[in-house]
Amino acid sequence: MAQLPITRMTLYKHGVGFFERRATLSGEEVELSFRVTEMNDILKSLTAIDWGGGQVLGVDYATPQSREERLAGCSIRLDDDRSLRDLLACLRGRGVVLLLDQGETVTGKLLGLDEPSERQPLASAMVSLLLDESATVRAVALERVQGVDILDERGAADLRFFLQTSLTQDEYRSVTVRMTPGEHDLSVSYIAPAPTWRVSYRLVLDPKAQDGPQALLLGWGIFDNRLEEDLQGISLSLVAGMPISFVYDLYTPFMPERPEVKEEARVAAAPVEFEGATLGLGVAEMAAPMMMRAAMAAPVPQSMPKGAAREAFAAAQTVTTKGEALGELFQYVIQTPVTVGRGQSAMVPVVSANLAYQKDLLYNGRKMATHPVATLRMKNTSGLTLERGPVTVLDDGDYVGEAVLPFTAVGGEVVVPYAVELGVKVRESSGSSREIYRLFIKGGYLHFEEWDVRWQEYRLSNQTAEPVTVLVEHPRTPQYELFDTAAPKEHTDEYWRFEVQAPSRGERLFKVQERRLLTRYEEIQKQTHQGLQRYFKQGLMDRAVYDQVVKLLMLFDTIADYEKQLKQLDVEREKIYKAQQQVQGNMQALSQVGKEGALRAKYVEQLESTEAQLRELEKRETELKAAIKQVEDEIAARIKALG
Repeated sequence: MAQLPITRMTLYKHGVGFFERRATLSGEEVELSFRVTEMNDILKSLTAIDWGGGQVLGVDYATPQSREERLAGCSIRLDDDRSLRDLLACLRGRGVVLLLDQGETVTGKLLGLDEPSERQPLASAMVSLLLDESATVRAVALERVQGVDILDERGAADLRFFLQTSLTQDEYRSVTVRMTPGEHDLSVSYIAPAPTWRVSYRLVLDPKAQDGPQALLLGWGIFDNRLEEDLQGISLSLVAGMPISFVYDLYTPFMPERPEVKEEARVAAAPVEFEGATLGLGVAEMAAPMMMRAAMAAPVPQSMPKGAAREAFAAAQTVTTKGEALGELFQYVIQTPVTVGRGQSAMVPVVSANLAYQKDLLYNGRKMATHPVATLRMKNTSGLTLERGPVTVLDDGDYVGEAVLPFTAVGGEVVVPYAVELGVKVRESSGSSREIYRLFIKGGYLHFEEWDVRWQEYRLSNQTAEPVTVLVEHPRTPQYELFDTAAPKEHTDEYWRFEVQAPSRGERLFKVQERRLLTRYEEIQKQTHQGLQRYFKQGLMDRAVYDQVVKLLMLFDTIADYEKQLKQLDVEREKIYKAQQQVQGNMQALSQVGKEGALRAKYVEQLESTEAQLRELEKRETELKAAIKQVEDEIAARIKALG
């Protein structure tokens, strides 16, 4: 059966690969083998096209079954250790031709195979046949049988099916592409699980280049061949980005349970019909990635003059990788054919570009406490999107550190922190406070606008013999603004960057202050004279407003005094009520004549006196409430006048 080699492979970062197999062939079938774990992706994506004018008729694959389930109806079963014996036993009753030693043949129907028994362990196994056109049975020693020609087509078909099933192991499945007879230029493409490709970089620094400090950025794409075949001269593409992908079970047969509905003795008056719906179906075309070339790097010389490292690396690796934008993705296409053996991995060059750089000391206490980090900063002018990966930094040919190069689009800034500067130490301290910014009166309330202030101090201690400049990263806090702080040199989405210079063998203190304006309010009547005096001395109130508020406080104090008197009236009224209850209780036990009558008359006089007291209290209560109302009206008028 014709073979379809892989000619193109595209690897992604999310664990799948796009594969294309293509060849010119003749015949009506092409068979492919896939792991069972790949079948869902194969059925989701497999596309077969005949570019040679023929036609693809369909794609067949075995229904998911275990090996025993597939062989359930097969009459041939062969053991691994005794396949000839098992074959002869399974062919009983079928026409065969036994090919014996010395060129002899015997034709007939196989009667069976007689094996040695426990009573005769040394006896030879015998094969018995009913000879054609006779009733003669002939027995032949099994050891003489050199071959078997199966004359029964069913037996031959079962043998072929058994062998095919054995060839397709439980972890693999065969997929057959059926075509029209003739010549074909067949292409089969699909996605399948594949290890994610990785990338590693080298940065070779040349601080004394004529056009300013230059860094040669070299990148290698690393991938693995986990296929069951060698890859010979394929076109390879590596895609950066994060496409959406998922597993959808198309391979496992699914039989949903349906409700059982019993037959009812009913007849419709007439057929029921519905109009058919028309669905518009679109056809999506897949654009094939372009093919590119790339050359593997030559080894770096063991020794080289200082200042020549960048030129040596650039000459050793000539990369002509072409980048191609694929919507939200970016593709590196390797221009030279790639060959990788089965079970092997490889590195292919994907980036070679000279980038202008600057070297900074960056300090961020959240990322590296106590010390700043030596950092290379450059703009990605390579024309390629840089995938995230480790980078080794060589300064004039010497190793100086390593980092992780972030995912960077074309034109974006590349920041590579590669070493810790132990000669500079940074200590931090922080605090916060509240400061009243403005005060105004509205609706009987004092409205305060206050600054919520936060400050952070950075004390830089430089123990080196040269002055250093450190870019201090300070978090940008939403809703806070900088004040009384030197302007930042630059900023990112999350940080301000302040340029701070520390003298040699000395210290430098740098303070960042931030604030935001908050509003709160308090009732005027809850203020104190001491508090008002403090606001007046701080300049938050002028004399006129201060006097008005003081007058309001005095009026509130007057109301409080009146209310205190009202409460005292309630206390006195309650005492009178209790005295009346006591007198009335005493009167109930007295008669109206004699001494008791006289005492009773005295109690009556006392009750009349208390009633007069109650009337006086009621009069006083009315006067106090009227006074309170008058003061409240004055307060309302004064508050209205204040705004």
